[in-house]
Amino acid sequence: RAAGIEVPKRAEYIRVITSELNRIQSHLLWYGAYLLDLGAFTPIMYTFDDREHILDILEDICGSRLTYCYSRVGGVCKDIDDKFIEGTRAFIERLRGRFPMYEELVNGNVIVQKRMKEVGEYTPELCARFGVTGPLLRSTGVEYDLRKAEPYSVYPEFDFEVPTAQKGDAWSAFNVRYREMEQSLRIIEQALDKLPDGEVMAPKVPKKLKLPQGDYNCSVEAPRGELSYYLVSDGSDTPYRIKVRTPSYSNLSVVPELCKGMMIADVVTCMGALDLVIPEIDR
Repeated sequence: RAAGIEVPKRAEYIRVITSELNRIQSHLLWYGAYLLDLGAFTPIMYTFDDREHILDILEDICGSRLTYCYSRVGGVCKDIDDKFIEGTRAFIERLRGRFPMYEELVNGNVIVQKRMKEVGEYTPELCARFGVTGPLLRSTGVEYDLRKAEPYSVYPEFDFEVPTAQKGDAWSAFNVRYREMEQSLRIIEQALDKLPDGEVMAPKVPKKLKLPQGDYNCSVEAPRGELSYYLVSDGSDTPYRIKVRTPSYSNLSVVPELCKGMMIADVVTCMGALDLVIPEIDR
């Protein structure tokens, strides 16, 4: 945006597809690891099995399974092929077929429900005070998702819902994230159906950008909440300042107030519901 570079439509669609695949794999990782923290070993074997399929798909186009470097200023580094499309469609069918199993094994499990319900209750006011965003904010009934509230890329072209809950507890956050995976599948499926032809990189993108002097900020809806990049340019090809605002840092800040008077076992439940990624906090 700052450089005035227009991203080709095909690249925008590919960015959405890969971003939503990444959102699903992030939620699957959290889903299995969270339940493992609570003493349930079996679910993580299934979630990592499903997650491996996404990692294989993304590895084929960018060569990495975790620290991706696929998007570029002006588009993406490589076009997707029929193998990617077929593999992604197969994964959509696979995960939808697994949802009934997850519902029976985990979501309908009375022990899981008793461990999570009415534990670590958020309110919209508490979220606003600490800057809590993402599924945690939506679990309090606030339907705020940057893909809808401040649309970017080609998200306005897709039909999808923003899952919310009302209680604001660990169980609510758990269900919001679970339902978000189905919405991501909806988005990916629509993007594949509408995928336009064309280039995947804007022409003549300079290797070094010299942005006009000024302050710039851009936010996206990451799996854990609002991810923002704030940049100050002095007109040179080196930024005067860059600040990355990650959701985990703000979401973690609420813990001292949220966990007052809790039993230790409930602190584990409460912390797990935050879906924290520690390197995202201590960069």
